[in-house]
Amino acid sequence: MSSTNSALTPSEEKKEAYLPQGEGEGETAISPQTLEEGDAPLGKVTAKASDYFTLMASGFALVSDGYQNNLSTVFNAVFKILYPAVYTSVVSTRVSNSLLVGEVLGQVVVGLICDLVGRKTAMVGTTLLIVVGGILSTAASGSTPEGMFWMLTVARGMVGVGVGGEYPACSTSASESANEKFGRDRGKVFILVTNLMLSIGGPIVISLFLLIINGAHYGGTTSASDIYKLQYTWRILMGIGILIPLSVFYFRLKMMNPKLYRRNAIRRNPPYGLIIKRYWKTLIGTAGTWFLYDFVTFPNGIFSSQIISSVIPGAGIVRTMEWTLLLSVLSLPGVFLGAAIVKFTGRRNLLMMGFSGYIVFGLIVGIAYDKITLVVPAFIVMYAMMQSSGNFGPGNMEGTISAESYPTSIRGTCYGLSAALGKTGAAVGTQCFTPIQNALGKRYTFIIAACCGALGVILAFFFVEDKGKDRLEKEDEEWRQYLVEHGYGDIVMGDGSAGEVTATGNKEVEELEFEQ
Repeated sequence: MSSTNSALTPSEEKKEAYLPQGEGEGETAISPQTLEEGDAPLGKVTAKASDYFTLMASGFALVSDGYQNNLSTVFNAVFKILYPAVYTSVVSTRVSNSLLVGEVLGQVVVGLICDLVGRKTAMVGTTLLIVVGGILSTAASGSTPEGMFWMLTVARGMVGVGVGGEYPACSTSASESANEKFGRDRGKVFILVTNLMLSIGGPIVISLFLLIINGAHYGGTTSASDIYKLQYTWRILMGIGILIPLSVFYFRLKMMNPKLYRRNAIRRNPPYGLIIKRYWKTLIGTAGTWFLYDFVTFPNGIFSSQIISSVIPGAGIVRTMEWTLLLSVLSLPGVFLGAAIVKFTGRRNLLMMGFSGYIVFGLIVGIAYDKITLVVPAFIVMYAMMQSSGNFGPGNMEGTISAESYPTSIRGTCYGLSAALGKTGAAVGTQCFTPIQNALGKRYTFIIAACCGALGVILAFFFVEDKGKDRLEKEDEEWRQYLVEHGYGDIVMGDGSAGEVTATGNKEVEELEFEQ
């Protein structure tokens, strides 16, 4: 560049920074519709509007994911009434885990697609998978109950791939859009459009179940009429799960890939060896703490109705679900409290505080289990406090730190890997939950939760780095410099909308930290 560049205005300097490497004075800059100025290079939707489309679509879609994750809380209880001889603990675990196994696959594969193809493509694809899998789940049938449960297992696995893919697809997009629109409040906004949306899925599905079953005047008997009412209730709930993702499909078609992705993507030959070399410690922190969180929270959510029914002998399905709804609602304040204070506590401290709640409330319930279960409201409140601690800390922070700890070009991949290990923890916890209860007693599921909390505090302290004061551009710039220093200066960055730009010529010109 010549010295004449010193006379450029700030807007022109930004355009100059986006020139393909080797281009400069006297050569044509990229389109006036630059990434920085906010318009889509092709199309009618501005980048500013697209950021809001992205946040809206991410939030509503994750309601769908929370809904699907909590459906098993209802149908586990229903199927035990409809098919007591067939729906054994083995079948129950298989059907519940099919969603989790699908989620692991979806998180890894869609995480890669997010980075190599684009956020929008990934989000549209996951919507279609959830819809098709939901249709098959709603229509599940077979010549025998066993055949129906195998069909449901496969269909729920397909839903799981879509739901799992939503995690990296929605969360990376939401984080990048919130970074543009909300600055230092990015963490709070991210929590409200991700973890809050996931968390309210439980109360929604249980409320709908109670609304349908009470509206049908279910009597709690094994008469043909009551059995029929349960049959159509679980299928209606499955069908509603199809409508939620369809409601945001239009917004997903209208959205663009976020600006950070359009500038910093590495679509061809990402240096995975270099990624592991630089981010191995970070991956231990994000993936390890996520494993521990899901190991505790998922089985305690999926089997919550069974835990409550064992504490209230003789309670019918309606009364059990009413207590389960109360448990779900009492778990929500942790989400709001965490969102309100994360700006002040920092990400890592909030994560450790939440895991500490597992230690405190897990030990209280576990040690005093025989006495506290005699007073059902006290048991529900303490159980909810443990679950709320999970929402307050790791529930809010796992997605946040996984989105902020990695650069844009590999954010989907590393987020997907971290979430996949988390869902592996959920699958392991779900598989182990009943055997632990049978072998050691119900109190030990809470004591083990406390032990996981202690391990979570240790992992968070040594392996999690707080990036809350940094713009996402800072990690992008540090990664770009790392690429150049290790011989990858000629790697092409961006999605092509700003021309072909290499790492060497893609220097960040924005502020890298938020104003204090």
